[in-house]
Order: sequence, then C-alpha cells, then structure tokens
Amino acid sequence: MATYKKRGYKPKTKKEKEEIVEENSTTAEVFNTLDEGASKTEEWVVKNQKYIFGVVGAVALVVLAYLGYNKFIAEPQQKEAMNEMYTAKKYFDDAVSGISSDSLYRMAIDGGEGKYGMVDIAREYSGSPAANLANYYAGISYLNLKDYENAIAYLDDFSSDDKMLGPIAKGGIGDAFVQLEQLDKGLEYYEKAFKANVNEFTTPMYLLKAARVAIDLGQNDKALEYLKRIKSEFSASTEASQTDVLIGQVEASL
Repeated sequence: MATYKKRGYKPKTKKEKEEIVEENSTTAEVFNTLDEGASKTEEWVVKNQKYIFGVVGAVALVVLAYLGYNKFIAEPQQKEAMNEMYTAKKYFDDAVSGISSDSLYRMAIDGGEGKYGMVDIAREYSGSPAANLANYYAGISYLNLKDYENAIAYLDDFSSDDKMLGPIAKGGIGDAFVQLEQLDKGLEYYEKAFKANVNEFTTPMYLLKAARVAIDLGQNDKALEYLKRIKSEFSASTEASQTDVLIGQVEASL
C-alpha cells in the first residue's frame, strides 16, 4: 500500500532514503520513455508527412467531388429528366383513363412531340430517381400492351419503398409471369407484393391473386391461409366478398 508523504519530508532511515532514490529513478525512467515515444512519433510524422498530407488531400478531394457531383451534375440532371418525363407521363395518365389506351401507352414508352419516352429516360438518365421512376411507367405500359417480357424487365429494374408503387411493381411482375404461364414465378411475386407493404388496397388484392394461383398449383394449404387472412384482416375490402366461395372450394378439396 502506498504511503502519502508530505512536501519537504526528509527521510530518517537508510531504507527510506533508498526508497526515495528508487522512486525518483522510476519516475525519471517513465518520463524518459514518454520523451522517447514522443520523439519517435515526431520522427515518423516528419518522415511520412508527404504520405499523411496525400491521404488527407485525397479524402478532401472525394468529399468535394461528391458535393460537386450532387450540386452541378446530379441535381441539374434530375431536373432535366423530370422535365423530359412530363409529356410521357401525360400520355401514361391519359392511357390509364382509357383514352386510346394502346396508342398512348406506346407513346408513353417511345415518346412523342419531340420528347423522350420512358425507355429513353431510363437509358439516358440511368441511375437517377427519374430513370428509376421511368422504369416503373415503362413496365406498367408494357404490361398493358401485353408485352410481358419487357414488362418484367423494366419493373424488375424499378425499386421503391413507396407503399403503393413498390407492391404494384412486384404484383405487375407476378401478373406478367402468370400470363406467360409461369405460375410458380407468378405466385412468388404476388407474395412479394403483399409482403412489401401492408395496406387496405394492395395487400388483399395480391393475397387473393396469390390464393388463386396457389389453388391452380395445388397448394391448397397456402391458398386457404391467404383467403382466411383476407377475411379476418381485410373484411371491408372488395376481395373479402369472394373469399367464402373459394374457402369452401379449397376445404372441400383438402
């Protein structure tokens, strides 16, 4: 146990004198070690300062390049892409409203009036949010034109956390696979669609589609699970009115 000694204390015995000499020696050794360590650190910094400044400079350049890219390239590019999309989006909206649907879906894809279509925007502005959204519109347009391979390709390139667009894109891929008679893939994407976001619109819709395909595939236990979920969790949905008959059919076959 260490013993506290007052300032000015003078050793009385030979043993105490030896202890104080030893303590002073140890303290001096510690400071010498620290001094040597500091000297070595300083020597290393001096020796490698070009390398250190190079690393610092490189990091600064990366940060500045990122900020510059966002300010002078990404932001103007996104604005330009959204301006280009305006006309194609109008064609798409009119097609959804039922006005000359097929020709307008085609114009939404290919463009018109000297403006890009969704395919052009997806290609020319690749990597931008506008290009991502263009993939969605192109995919849905192809789906309505019964071009199922292109519908799958463009919808698969679209990604979103939006509670509607995300599930609808997955469900659209499911619709395309079902039309191509690839029922197992259709079921897979319907399941992805109703799991992507739980809401009163898309969830019961894709649960019902998944249940119907599961019945066709002979997966009656899965179909029954999905139908009962619609009935219990989404009883106010339009899909719920169709579940009783289907549940009866499935239970009769089990």
